[in-house]
Amino acid sequence: MNKMQAKEKIEQLRKQVEYYAQKYYDDDKPEISDYEYDMLMVELRNLEKEYPEYQKKDSLTQKVGGHVKEGFKKVTHEVPLQSLQDVFSIGEVNEYIIKIKEKETENEIKNNKFVVETKIDGLSAALEYKEGKFVRGATRGNGLVGEDVTENLKTIKTIPKELKEKIDITVRGEVFISKKDFEKMNIEREENEEELFANARNAAAGSLRQLDSKITETRPLDIYIFNVQKIEGKEFNSHFEELEYLEKLGFNVNPVRIECKTTEEIEQAINKIGEERENLSFGIDGAVVKVDNLKFRQLLGTTAKTPRWAIAYKYPPEKKETKLKDIVCQVGRTGAITPMAILEPVKVAGSTISKTTLHNEDFIKEKDLKIGDIVVIQKAGDVIPEIVEVKTNKRTGQEKEFGMPKQCPVCGAPAVRQEGEAAIRCTGIECPAKLSRNLIHFVSREAMNIEGLGENIIGQLLEKKLINNIADIYNLSFEDISSLKKNGTKFAQNLVDSINKSKENDLYRLITGLGIRNVGVKASKILAKKYKTIDNLIQATSEELAMIQDIGPIVANNIKEFFIQEQTQDLIKRLKESGVNTKNLEEETEDNRFEGMTFVLTGSLEEFTRVEASNIIEKFGGKTSGTVSKKTNYLLAGEEAGSKLTKAQSLGITIISEDEFKKMIQ
Repeated sequence: MNKMQAKEKIEQLRKQVEYYAQKYYDDDKPEISDYEYDMLMVELRNLEKEYPEYQKKDSLTQKVGGHVKEGFKKVTHEVPLQSLQDVFSIGEVNEYIIKIKEKETENEIKNNKFVVETKIDGLSAALEYKEGKFVRGATRGNGLVGEDVTENLKTIKTIPKELKEKIDITVRGEVFISKKDFEKMNIEREENEEELFANARNAAAGSLRQLDSKITETRPLDIYIFNVQKIEGKEFNSHFEELEYLEKLGFNVNPVRIECKTTEEIEQAINKIGEERENLSFGIDGAVVKVDNLKFRQLLGTTAKTPRWAIAYKYPPEKKETKLKDIVCQVGRTGAITPMAILEPVKVAGSTISKTTLHNEDFIKEKDLKIGDIVVIQKAGDVIPEIVEVKTNKRTGQEKEFGMPKQCPVCGAPAVRQEGEAAIRCTGIECPAKLSRNLIHFVSREAMNIEGLGENIIGQLLEKKLINNIADIYNLSFEDISSLKKNGTKFAQNLVDSINKSKENDLYRLITGLGIRNVGVKASKILAKKYKTIDNLIQATSEELAMIQDIGPIVANNIKEFFIQEQTQDLIKRLKESGVNTKNLEEETEDNRFEGMTFVLTGSLEEFTRVEASNIIEKFGGKTSGTVSKKTNYLLAGEEAGSKLTKAQSLGITIISEDEFKKMIQ
């Protein structure tokens, strides 16, 4: 490689690592594995070392990645939160120890030891205490300036709000989510059709960097403290001594720390952590080797980015070959049909893997997977098993193509894939696999609004087989309901009254409750107003539906597909027999004062809920939208209006208060 080629390669690598660092540190949405990123950094570092004339101060090899997120106050770290120099072989660890031993001799340091710790895979944070009370917490950011996340950190139960001594101290720790909690979070997100977290580290980072601490509070964050950044009135000789003191103060300290004297002991400690990593409750991405003697640390000093008194050994991802025996499909609570790989059991990173998700049809095609293939398995983030490669050169010709089912494997209803989506879904409203979710939606406040019939009660009714589909709600007896609770007479009567009351609901609530894909409250109101009865809506053609403003061809097709299902027709028939209203009750109004106008609502209103305000706007012929654009006519702004207000101001959109809105509707 000549100089010109080296320069071009360095610039190309810098752009790559900057892009991937932004996705990892700032967006919390990594696009490549940690190992792939590390290898890019190693290549860049080696080239910069070979061609120092092309090295720049702002290269990520010379500084910590990460920026302060907009919306957070900046915190300047009195003691920088540096990153660690990564190494990828025991040979490199040994070379580092030799250099440290040479420095020991030069500086006449005796009896120095090392501490080997787990490198927890999370987000680094500094916690500041004054007279033993927690006063401020910040993310690492770029090492020099971080984000003030004090309120978010206060939601973490393992962070003491007050220490056992009245002392001024700043400590550094790693915020993380345990393996078990991470797996549970992703299962819940998948059921709710939310984007899955890529790994536990980014889930923790995204949770801690929420602008709303109430969201952070719902996430299962934990923390381990691993360093004293600054302390007033106390001195320590060793790092190990510091950690023991932190435990006495009440901190949750990194539980894996091994004292070592020799190179052999350090290697044994790294190997031991590697062997035990699968049994740890938290994820790690390496082992950290630290100089224990604090005065010796000061002599060794730091570079702009990393301390010279510590390194991080990164474990290579373990990969194993196995056979793809079969592909079966599972139906989730949302109706998404997910292909699952059935594997010949193989041990990877300490646990036996016999199956793994194949995500969707596109994933199977992209990997060119066939039943009978030899595949390579690894654990993503050392937690989730995944197929990373197909050994096409080992094919025998006996392998079989796989096709996604045309019918739901649970209920037999048509399975469809909508334009722009990767998932194939069951269309049956009575499918047992998604019955619980359909019931919860049907009784929700925005749909049939059956008070008292919450998720817990629905779960009990299903468990006792008192309901098997939506229409069964209207066949529940007083005795059925009272049996769910001890002394449940009053509860049963209230719920029976609420169920009976829901029979009189307007048609739009029933349409909403049916859960037709992409048909929410707004679209349901449009359909109820136009067609007057459920029977008229059922008879409408796709072409006719597509011509309705705010419906369009995709939603029209969803509506038509839904109503031609036998399961849907059976449900509508049973609801009618139960006395549920299927006609539009809303009186026609000739007052269309808001016709052609679009309103956006933001902030908290005093006299109206957002739903009530939206209903009034729509009653007068207007529309409401969730986003501000050039087409917006009015922004109705309540207390604590946020980014929508700022955007509306920048676009010159008319902003009205609640009082002004009241005058407009008088």
